[in-house]
Amino acid sequence: MLRTHTCGELNLTHVGQEVVLSGWVNSARNLGGLIFIDLRDHYGLTQTKIDPLENKQAATVAEKLHSEWVVKITGKVSARPAEMINKKMTSGEIEIIVSDIEVLSQAQVMPFEINEEKNGEANEALRLKYRFLDLRRPKLQKMLTTKDAFITYLREYFHEAGFTEIQTPILANSSPEGARDFLVPSRIYPGKFYALPQAPQQFKQLLMVAGMDKYFQIAPCFRDEDPRMDRHYGEFYQLDMEMSFVEQKDIFAVMEPLMKNLVVKFSEKKIINLDDKENFKQISWQEAMDVYGSDKPDLRFEMPLVDVSAVVKGCGFSVFEEAIKNQGVVKALRIEGGAKFSRKEIDELIDFAKRKGAKGLAYLSIKEKVIGASFAKFLSPEKLAELASASAAQDGDLVFFAADSWRTASSVLGNVRNEAASKLGLKDNSLAAFAWIVDFPMYDYSEIEEGRIDFAHNPFSMPQGGLQALKDMAPLDILAYQYDLVLNGFEISSGAIRNHEPEIMYEAFKIAGYTKEQVDAKFGAMINAFSYGAPPHGGNAPGLDRILMILNDWDSIRDIYAFPKDGQGRDLMTDAPSEVFPNQLDDLGIMLKKDKK
Repeated sequence: MLRTHTCGELNLTHVGQEVVLSGWVNSARNLGGLIFIDLRDHYGLTQTKIDPLENKQAATVAEKLHSEWVVKITGKVSARPAEMINKKMTSGEIEIIVSDIEVLSQAQVMPFEINEEKNGEANEALRLKYRFLDLRRPKLQKMLTTKDAFITYLREYFHEAGFTEIQTPILANSSPEGARDFLVPSRIYPGKFYALPQAPQQFKQLLMVAGMDKYFQIAPCFRDEDPRMDRHYGEFYQLDMEMSFVEQKDIFAVMEPLMKNLVVKFSEKKIINLDDKENFKQISWQEAMDVYGSDKPDLRFEMPLVDVSAVVKGCGFSVFEEAIKNQGVVKALRIEGGAKFSRKEIDELIDFAKRKGAKGLAYLSIKEKVIGASFAKFLSPEKLAELASASAAQDGDLVFFAADSWRTASSVLGNVRNEAASKLGLKDNSLAAFAWIVDFPMYDYSEIEEGRIDFAHNPFSMPQGGLQALKDMAPLDILAYQYDLVLNGFEISSGAIRNHEPEIMYEAFKIAGYTKEQVDAKFGAMINAFSYGAPPHGGNAPGLDRILMILNDWDSIRDIYAFPKDGQGRDLMTDAPSEVFPNQLDDLGIMLKKDKK
């Protein structure tokens, strides 16, 4: 028998019992007269004790032990003396008086300490190379068990709501979802490729055409996007759901109770920012950008943007006047208490704004009721006072001004708003602020090809106004039935009411520069299915890992994965991506170009 109990479950009710424990040596202490071994497994720690005078054989084995050796310990449960009780351990009231020790496996010298306190000394690259050791840390094991409970609850919620869980294909066709595909070459059909799905978008819509009515899936998704703090490279999991015969409000009615329950069950946060009916607030994309400078605003704090174009028009400051002359705007961001920022801190925020697309920032501050500004020589004292008043600035405040196109000025100050809030400690981690961002533009200018109209969001969304809007309105004025759910400054879900009519789909893609033949080639299965009677349908797909990260205030999304990629998209443990044998490429009919470097 390798064990009768786990290390975390023993307590005073077990005193006097003979037990067998197996686990890793967390620490071994030889105090001369006594030897103490803290034994660790997935469930906790238990202290064991050996008296060399009473058990010389066990002591001889114990003296050879090192951290992370795997051992089996047999002994009797004993109550610890009152002064030796460890309240930090679940088994802190007892210890095991050892009768026998058996070494099950020896360990080499650790590349870093497994101990939680000392682990911070090991850099991430080293920890990821030895991820199987890093995962021995109780903190990471708790993350993985929390994720398991999280997914279990999601399944229970949707099953109770009448949804059917269905697995969609992993080997699929390439689709313009907004990111680069991971391509899988076909051996059977040389020169052709599968694509790993960026999302199960087409398949879940086809399930609605098939009459499944309510679908969900814990779906793996694959996107060749650059990693960042809230986005794991290459692969992630989302809760994918779709419903037939629904409007936007029906999706919200399913998702809001779920999100509220997740906050209660998996965090200590308090939900704020609800409307009068205790629902999540709905903010149009236009308003979100105008007021907060972001389509994923952090609503745990205020700090709105203000348009002061009318105030500064004709003021004599060329930077402001030039922007207005070119149909741009001048926007202001008041930072309450920001006048205490040093010149260095102000310059850092201006440099930050430049990295986000600003040509520069002007600023104004009020100290002891005296207004100073970086552009004071261009404006009269009266005009400065008027500008301060229009920005709602009070004594002790700092105001930044961005003069540019509406989109750029808003976005730049939105980034500064977020950065300043971090500096001022305004992001209260005890709060959860949700909002639906609705009425996204259907189209925008392409980021790749200048002047070209492209889809701004999901290409399969229903345009507001349907076919008539596509034919009569300017493309950039058309709104879509698209919505994002944001939480504390992060987008945690994206969704839409779908376009289910072939004629509307052809017209929508035509505006984005796709011919009918191209649409048929890319989405033939979808178009064909819609011609056989498709129900109106819609859904959304929350990102599981990102929600968990936010609810638990974890530093990086990578730790939520058992075996993550690093910040450059590499698996340092298995050395992926790696080269393959020439015969594997021959089988696929692939010839590699020589690296230009």
